[in-house]
Amino acid sequence: MQPLNLPGEKARAFIERDNQVISPSYPRGYPFVMDHGRGTEVWDVDGNRFLDFEAGIAVASTGHSNPRVVKAIQEQAEKFIHISSDFYHENWIRLAEKLDSIAPWSGPSCCFMTNSGTESVEAAIKLARYHSGSTQFIGFLGAFHGRTLGAVTFTASKANYKGGFFPLMNGVVHVPFPNPYRPLLKRRPGLGDGETVVHYIEDEILGHLVPGDDVAGILVEPVQGEGGYIFPPDDFFPALRALCDRYDILLIVDEVQSGMGRTGKWWAIEHFGVEPDILLTAKGIASGMPLGAMVTKKHLMDWPKGSHGNTYGGNPISCAAALATIQLIEEEYLENTRVVGAYCKDALEELQAKHPSIGDVRGKGFMLGVEFVLDRESKQPAEKLRDDIVNKAFERGLMTLGCGKSVIRITPPLSTSKSEVDEAMLILDEAIGLAEKEHALA
Repeated sequence: MQPLNLPGEKARAFIERDNQVISPSYPRGYPFVMDHGRGTEVWDVDGNRFLDFEAGIAVASTGHSNPRVVKAIQEQAEKFIHISSDFYHENWIRLAEKLDSIAPWSGPSCCFMTNSGTESVEAAIKLARYHSGSTQFIGFLGAFHGRTLGAVTFTASKANYKGGFFPLMNGVVHVPFPNPYRPLLKRRPGLGDGETVVHYIEDEILGHLVPGDDVAGILVEPVQGEGGYIFPPDDFFPALRALCDRYDILLIVDEVQSGMGRTGKWWAIEHFGVEPDILLTAKGIASGMPLGAMVTKKHLMDWPKGSHGNTYGGNPISCAAALATIQLIEEEYLENTRVVGAYCKDALEELQAKHPSIGDVRGKGFMLGVEFVLDRESKQPAEKLRDDIVNKAFERGLMTLGCGKSVIRITPPLSTSKSEVDEAMLILDEAIGLAEKEHALA
């Protein structure tokens, strides 16, 4: 297929204007200037059509401009747009009740509404300190939790996220995340990779660096996102939950990217059969409207009035969008994600059999990662090849994003059809083949 002429004239003009007035800190990928979208399809300002298999970094969960979400937004906007959290409104009560009903634990829940995933992380840091009376935390290498000073202290996917901003928040120790494809720790005799990491935490971190009584919480992504779409082995979370129980440490799961049905269950942690204490969500919760939440087991939310708050958290329009989003996922898209997501993974595995640069295909639902390597035996990351594939796919009408050192993430809207997967795989197949030839890997 012939590549599109990108960026077009209108896109170039907008990008030039953007360069004059927008912060250079934004990590722009490729020159896409959006005009409108519908479902999994998007169009740029020059009229070029694309399949969106990154969904605004897993945000557009119900597809672009889903009619039911749009209607919910319009109806709420006609009533009122804003009321601060000093007061009450029905939508955020209904949303909290709904989040309670789908929370990954059996008891009652309590919610703190935020505007983003990063804000949800910051809220959890404060609550964990307040509730436990402890100040220390454990995070994981490869993690991404945001860019504000507290959240970026936990973030450990790229060093440049922290460059120029030290000193950061005190009291966070990072440990390896169990990566089945690239283990960082040698497996201990009789233990799996996940159990080995947990024993490392207990023996080395709690044994030599930080007493368990001083640890307020362990913050972890059930599936590492920015770090490379890494799904831990099944033995990890049961062992981690048991560790937290032994030392009375809060298990805080960051489901900002992996939640809201993206893995075929409401929450990725449900694949591992354990209950966390605090759950953090955002991204796909409201189909693109800014919203997040910290959801906790109810007894943990014991901080007093005024100890934490915000102006826009639980915005009535965002809550209306979230209620419509959750209903759509529940009625239609959770099952679609399981079925079409498995179909997409099968198609990616077929590409793996065809292309020697694909070292690993992993994931569940519509949270899929394709890792590119220079050769499968050494597993040496092929970062430049990955970047070239992303660009070549974009030039042919498929939008994806990289993560980790050499991974392409496949995160289309949860409404994506098999026919759209077929079209995307044709483009990706061609992009990989062209890149392999140019990099002498074919």
